[in-house]
Amino acid sequence: MDIFFYNTLTKSKEKFKPLDEKQVKIYSCGPTVYKDATIGNMRTNLFQDILRRVLKYNGYTLKHAMNITDVGHLVSDGDDGEDKMLKSAREEHKTPMEIANHYTKLFFKDLEELNIETPEIVCKATDHIQDMLLYVQKLVENGYAYETSTAIYFDISKLDKYPILSPVNIEEQKAGARVDIDKEKRNPYDFALWIKAPKEHLMKWDSPWGLSYPGWHIECSAMGQKYLGEQFDIHTGGIDLIPTHHENEIAQSKGKCGKIPAKVWMHGEYLLINGGKMSKSLGNVYLIKDIKEKGYDPLVYRLFSFSSHYRNKLNFTWEAIEAASKSLERLKNSYQTHLTGKDEIQDKTLEELEIKFHEAINDDLNMPLAMSVVWETAKQEAKSPKIAKLLEKFDTVLGLKITKLVSKKKEEIPQEILELVEQRNQARKNKDWAKSDELRDKIQEKGYLVKDTKDGTQIVNACL
Repeated sequence: MDIFFYNTLTKSKEKFKPLDEKQVKIYSCGPTVYKDATIGNMRTNLFQDILRRVLKYNGYTLKHAMNITDVGHLVSDGDDGEDKMLKSAREEHKTPMEIANHYTKLFFKDLEELNIETPEIVCKATDHIQDMLLYVQKLVENGYAYETSTAIYFDISKLDKYPILSPVNIEEQKAGARVDIDKEKRNPYDFALWIKAPKEHLMKWDSPWGLSYPGWHIECSAMGQKYLGEQFDIHTGGIDLIPTHHENEIAQSKGKCGKIPAKVWMHGEYLLINGGKMSKSLGNVYLIKDIKEKGYDPLVYRLFSFSSHYRNKLNFTWEAIEAASKSLERLKNSYQTHLTGKDEIQDKTLEELEIKFHEAINDDLNMPLAMSVVWETAKQEAKSPKIAKLLEKFDTVLGLKITKLVSKKKEEIPQEILELVEQRNQARKNKDWAKSDELRDKIQEKGYLVKDTKDGTQIVNACL
């Protein structure tokens, strides 16, 4: 069955045809490991995970590389300001390496909690300094880069077209407020490939230009080419990377080998919080651990993410998470009901459902439509193990672990009930059976039952 993806490069949905008939090569921009990954960051990782699973559902093997940025990403996402790693290290009184190791571990823990597959290749920027240096030297040799007193810059005027992914008209914005003017730059939009390090800079390496460190964009170009070749199938990331990071990756690749590195560029949209932006000042920066602390399985957030297409904004509310939690429980219960069912169901019905699911996921990862098919399958009147088997197949894409039994949360007994039970226990100890019966009835009126066992008094919610 044909697969169609929306390509940011061509601004259209296209039939996907990989460079290799059997293997798909993907590069994903990974985290800058200077702080916790937010649920917004994780939405991008979930979209990338669904992409992996859909390609495997279609029979492809994968060679997927993801970088870990532990140097070079400046706080402005441009060429000024300090490195994000150094800023975090200073604030937390740790070394940059300690910061990187700490937040890298937390990032992969979040991936595991969300059942997100780890790419086949995970590559750290600091492990590839020599690869980046050789890349920059080649750009200088090809005439696409020049040296100033502070950095080695990429010369965008040497390109036939810039930008390619984003609609910005740089001729109209050369002196615009969005671009900081460095007097040594040949063009306002030239960007740093390699930055000469001040004496006090903690992260720096020997280079032909003295002690220095890489710019943000060069790592992905160098590592993408090293592991996937000059051209590969798909490049992914968040929509915020389009006008800066990904635009400059393309520029670097064209300067080095004359090619756009990926055939298809795919970008995930923003996550909103209660209809607005996620912001520290608003106190609405949520992490996966916040979802867990509220008592929810992180997979609830995974299911919630399927309620909107990856190219559309998604609005996070706790009410929506509660609804997703109930939906996940219903789906798991439906699976168990079908698993033990004895009804017959026509193979034709199953085939039609599977085709509808397959068409949905192959239509640019249309998870809202795919979930509608999942529910249509789960709600079949006939209860059959064949339906359970089909739901299991769907779950290779969903990643919701529907075969895992629902774990009931331990109910928190109200303090008022606990006090009444304690009073009843004291009455029984005093052999005041009338008082004990009176308290038992009072507890029952409030919706709870007490059972006296050899292991002590048990309290049961009568409504469950």
